[in-house]
Amino acid sequence: MEATVVRTGTEGKTWGGGNDPLKASYGKMMMWFFIVSDALTFSGFLAAYGFSRFKFMDIWPIADEVFNHFPFLHGVDAPMYYVALMTFILIFSSVTMVLAVDAGHQMKKGKVTLYMFLTIIGGLIFLGSQAWEWTNFINGTYGAVTTKGGNILQFVDNEGHRVALEDIAVEKASIREEHNANEGIWFETGEGLPGYSLEEVKAGFMANDQLLVRTQTIGEDGEKTILSREESLQKMNTEAMGVVEGANLTHNEYGPPLFADFFFFITGFHGFHVFSGVVINIIIFFNVILGTYERRKNYEMVEKVGLYWHFVDLVWVFVFTFFYLV
Repeated sequence: MEATVVRTGTEGKTWGGGNDPLKASYGKMMMWFFIVSDALTFSGFLAAYGFSRFKFMDIWPIADEVFNHFPFLHGVDAPMYYVALMTFILIFSSVTMVLAVDAGHQMKKGKVTLYMFLTIIGGLIFLGSQAWEWTNFINGTYGAVTTKGGNILQFVDNEGHRVALEDIAVEKASIREEHNANEGIWFETGEGLPGYSLEEVKAGFMANDQLLVRTQTIGEDGEKTILSREESLQKMNTEAMGVVEGANLTHNEYGPPLFADFFFFITGFHGFHVFSGVVINIIIFFNVILGTYERRKNYEMVEKVGLYWHFVDLVWVFVFTFFYLV
């Protein structure tokens, strides 16, 4: 039996195909489909991070202590300041992108060129800042000692201030062999050798009565647990088995290995999106200069790349909130 469809007027018509679905061009629709699928991908990553953090809530690193560097202010405790600055720069680049899209609607080539240029500069500054942050994260600041159970022991003075390995270790003449490629996986080779041996750190710790061990366990006050001098000596004598400086995919001086794994993967995946957006923006920028969109009588390509850039900015807000603030 054949079905009969009755249509009344033009407003009740459904989309029957063509290049203008829901009064949006095919290109913009496809960009929205990509954004939705990519949003689901990021949601899965952040959900996995949330579950892992909840599982290890009592030993998870405190973000204010990890991300406390600021360029040209070596040794100054500036918790989250630089990450907040990065966030502001990326959000500001989203504002300039809005202005570029609006100028495109008004067919103002000069303003589109200016605002696209500012958007690209903002993206490049963000990428450079993220590379600087990764460098500090990988190199580390204080260093720590690992235990047989895979936990991290950090060092503090009597007032609870962190103390670096370089201020503890007593140099000893010894032969230390680098890890060769045929003895293990790639990120444990060559220059990954810690600056100090466990024996040097132990000797310096035993000689200084003002030093204490801080475990990665968070107490009821929301701070890492600091052991007494007697407990610290016992920990160092019975459980310490290695030295770790900075972070890689298997060990890090900040806490559980999952913390560094998620940091590298989530921020790296987002950074790849920002890099891709900058490359696309540069291509669109030169097309604007060449007058490509003036000849087409529209700047829809600027609007489409603007949708992607706003999505990248919005994702960073969630990454910043879940990873750095919560």
